[in-house]
Amino acid sequence: MIFLRFLTIAALLFAADASLGAPRRAVAANSDEALLAAYDAFRAGDAVKLAKHTASLKNPHVLAPYLEYWRLKLRLEEATARELHAFLSEHAGSHLADRMRADWLKELGRRGEWQSFDLERGPLVHDDLEIRCYGWLSRLARGDETAYEEAAPMWLEPRELPDGCTALADRMWGAGKLDADMVWQRLRVLFENGNLAAARHALAYLPVAQAPEERLFSQAATAPQRLLASAPKGLERRATREMVLFAVVRLARNDPSAAAELLRGPFGKRLPAADSKYLWGRLAYEGARRHYPDALDWYRRAGDAELNDEQLAWKARAALRAGDWQTVRDSIDPMSVSARQDPAWTYWYGRALGAQGKDDGSRAYYLRISGQPHFYGLLAAEELGYMVAVPEPFHVAAEEEVAAAGRNAGLARSLELYRLNLRNEATREWLFTIRAMEDRELLAAAELARRAEVFDRAINTADRTAQRHNYRVRFLAPFREVFSEHAKSFELEEAWVLGIVRQESRFIANARSSAGAQGLMQLMPATARWVARRIGLRDYHPSRVTEVETNVALGTRYLKFVLDDLGHPVLASAAYNAGPGRARRWRDAKPLEGAVYAETIPFNETRDYVKKVMANTMYYAQIVGGKLLPLKERLGVIPARSAADRFDEELP
Repeated sequence: MIFLRFLTIAALLFAADASLGAPRRAVAANSDEALLAAYDAFRAGDAVKLAKHTASLKNPHVLAPYLEYWRLKLRLEEATARELHAFLSEHAGSHLADRMRADWLKELGRRGEWQSFDLERGPLVHDDLEIRCYGWLSRLARGDETAYEEAAPMWLEPRELPDGCTALADRMWGAGKLDADMVWQRLRVLFENGNLAAARHALAYLPVAQAPEERLFSQAATAPQRLLASAPKGLERRATREMVLFAVVRLARNDPSAAAELLRGPFGKRLPAADSKYLWGRLAYEGARRHYPDALDWYRRAGDAELNDEQLAWKARAALRAGDWQTVRDSIDPMSVSARQDPAWTYWYGRALGAQGKDDGSRAYYLRISGQPHFYGLLAAEELGYMVAVPEPFHVAAEEEVAAAGRNAGLARSLELYRLNLRNEATREWLFTIRAMEDRELLAAAELARRAEVFDRAINTADRTAQRHNYRVRFLAPFREVFSEHAKSFELEEAWVLGIVRQESRFIANARSSAGAQGLMQLMPATARWVARRIGLRDYHPSRVTEVETNVALGTRYLKFVLDDLGHPVLASAAYNAGPGRARRWRDAKPLEGAVYAETIPFNETRDYVKKVMANTMYYAQIVGGKLLPLKERLGVIPARSAADRFDEELP
């Protein structure tokens, strides 16, 4: 009887809870809808709609500071200093306060209110180029002309200048701190980077008598071969000559060999020696990126032309493929200090010294990076005779530390933004909040993110620790049973599969790239359809691609196709990111050391991707089990290209 009464009461309570739960869920859904609508109104610059949607939200809301920020940002031009100070005071130390301060500083700079600008700039945490330009203008307004010298590098930014920097450039031109030579210097940088809109704006600084004809500019930009087929006379005129050089640079981007043939002929003899060397330096860079055998000869023809860090890097890469260790060193030596300190060039300089029998010097270079948790740190350790082990013990955040992280307002706002799938806003908030955290706080924040299944933040936050580490969080393996099952089914190394997914999506199941790739294994729609068709998946629909089971099944099967086709995990990793055709083309006429192949991948994204995937695999092999092979052995040797190679031409 008592038991029956208990069941009756329980049923009534359950019914009551259910009757209340539906309205609660409806309120939560309406709240989410209103907040997302408010965000859309903000992005559209519609203050009326923003106010309407904001009014429908119940206070207090964890994202209330964002609503305040959006309202104030839309009326920044008319907002009073009192309103702005009130916002900055109420949200002091937060991401939004810093963001509002940056917005306000740009408005103050635009108005030329330098006293207020200087007062507000001090507490700013994150500035940008435009704020720095306004800072230099403020100093100039106070008569501090040393600002001109500090600001000079701004002029060579390879992009369109923001408003504050355009105002500064106008001031520099008026004060005689910029001249025609410097305009042409900027134009060369912009031409090299293909930024033609910014180039047109830079041309406006030239007096009419020194400016090129519009016809020459347009032809050099759109039909360089036609212009160069009958190069205009009057190359002694700077404007005409620069347009011809621009045409050669444009031609070299598409056909370095044709540009080299042109330079070796009568046309090249018409150019001043300095201009000829400049062009050979550009051709060499383009040729090296395409793995042309002539690239090193073209670099030699450039002689004493000044090469930037990117040109020197590709000279070093061309030398690596040629096995020319002295040229590797000669390419690294002139790099800027920051470039020489890059782990890649530290490692390869050590390798070059070792290849030349200078073992003590080689060892000194390896010691600089040995043991650091990246591709070249692992390789340097192996050169010194040991393999890097996963640091133990794993420092696990205590419950009270995780609870404290949960009470952090910035982290709470970030997690709410992630829940609403406002990922860009969420990531900015998270990064600002953790920027000065110590190891214990970082590990607690990482654990908080892991529990919320925001796995990318968990991994990236755990990655930042300096002394206390938890590599089980750095190298998370959520959905492990799914990956394990499919890796076994297709005879793939599980550690390698996890290494790829860590790099692809950081285990965010609904991840979507700007190119349209989706899910844990970042499958493009066409690739997913192709695999589904090849394996006979009858009930496949594009809407299923972000389902964990479906995504992993299709992704691992595609990886198996690629690995079987190319025969090497380094090639397969490159192919997974950039396509099988490119991975094949990047091989050489002779066998290549795997590390050399990885370093000489032409696409920055794919080069970084392959290195990180292979380093990830090393750590996952230790954490989840797998083959404990040295990285150098994993990288192995990439077979040479051969006319006898047979590949699956259907592979997308």
